[in-house]
Amino acid sequence: MKKLVILLVVALEAFISSVNFASQPLVDTHADSLIANHKFVFIDGKPSSFETQQYVDSVRQVISAFYYDQFRHFQDPEAPYFLFMSKDAQLAMGIGGAVRMRGYFDWGGAIPSPGFAPYLIPMTPDPTANKQFNTTPAGTCIYFRVIGRNKVLGSYQLYIEANFNGYAARDFHLKKAYAIINDFTVGYASSTFSDPAAVPPTVDAQGPNNKISPTRVLLRYMPAFGKFSFGVSAETPDTEVAVDGVNTAKVKSWIPEGAALLQYQWAKGQHVRLAGIVRNLAYRDIAAQKNYNHTGWGLQLSSVAHPISPLTTYATVSYGHGYQQLGGDLQIGSYDLVADPETPGRLYAPAGFGWCLGIQYNFRPNLFVSVSASQSRYLPAKQVDPNDYKYGFFGAANVFWNLTPRMQVAAEFDLGMRRNFSGEKKFARRIGAMCQFSF
Repeated sequence: MKKLVILLVVALEAFISSVNFASQPLVDTHADSLIANHKFVFIDGKPSSFETQQYVDSVRQVISAFYYDQFRHFQDPEAPYFLFMSKDAQLAMGIGGAVRMRGYFDWGGAIPSPGFAPYLIPMTPDPTANKQFNTTPAGTCIYFRVIGRNKVLGSYQLYIEANFNGYAARDFHLKKAYAIINDFTVGYASSTFSDPAAVPPTVDAQGPNNKISPTRVLLRYMPAFGKFSFGVSAETPDTEVAVDGVNTAKVKSWIPEGAALLQYQWAKGQHVRLAGIVRNLAYRDIAAQKNYNHTGWGLQLSSVAHPISPLTTYATVSYGHGYQQLGGDLQIGSYDLVADPETPGRLYAPAGFGWCLGIQYNFRPNLFVSVSASQSRYLPAKQVDPNDYKYGFFGAANVFWNLTPRMQVAAEFDLGMRRNFSGEKKFARRIGAMCQFSF
């Protein structure tokens, strides 16, 4: 199965690279309408040559940076409607956000979470929770962004975002806070190992069950060389080790994680990326009174492309040992290091594999449908409990409609399946809807 998926991804990339990208994708046409949908407040007076092409190009370049970020996810908020702009277009500051409301209905086995995660599908269904209707304001956010150019610093960005995603989906908590100065990024940002742009759109906040989506405090260097980009970063570790407190105990992380990527971008918003990460996984053998360190690692190949104007393709495939906490279904458990049943007091880093394929078709720039399928697999080298998770499947079909540049509605059908090592499997189904207002 793994080889088949890899061959499919390689074939997809070969097809993408052979297509003529001359016509503008409809998703870019929609982005252009958003770029034009802004109000400017000049903090030191209007420019004297407001209509000059040079000034117009400067403004478009500043605003485009909001929409063509290397690590922008589909569910990230739009650029702010109101922008404070300096007279020479060297500085822009926006205060924006989104009010997002989701409602969903489960049947045939309700998942006890607003996020549709196959890992959480009850293997012993509760007859009192076979169906469920719920709503959530999770994803409602507010943010500040500054983009500027300076003779000393060069180009720079500052970004702070906070979401209502905490307790009961209503607590306010920090989501991102970082600064970009030329090719350097420092702060709390998307990991270099992730590729949010290659994740297909979903109404469900959880998204594909192989989604690699960690946010870390990091220091990243990412220069561009024509159509190629290279990135390397040191990132704050966050591991999940399955210790029992009797034979094994946790050891504090003491080495930063190292991540790197190599990307080829042939057009705006279209790329192929290969990313990798190396992690130190530590634990203590209590009986032997000795600390052990394992090396965890992961690789991900990803792409987003527009083979023809109305079509967008998404593809990701990942594999590694001890990288499960970085995203997907296995993030919910403790699978970076697990117990070795043959040697009490010892742990090992099991393998994991995931893939996702998605297609989006735009009938109009502001109206599209998409379908996606993804899978996450747990591949231990030792014997496991028959009731442990073996793999999960997630499928989604949805429609998104931007009634105005700032108002979006959507509906989605989700199908999930969890299979255990015993061979037992259970399905879950969900219909969801969303309404979002951006400002």
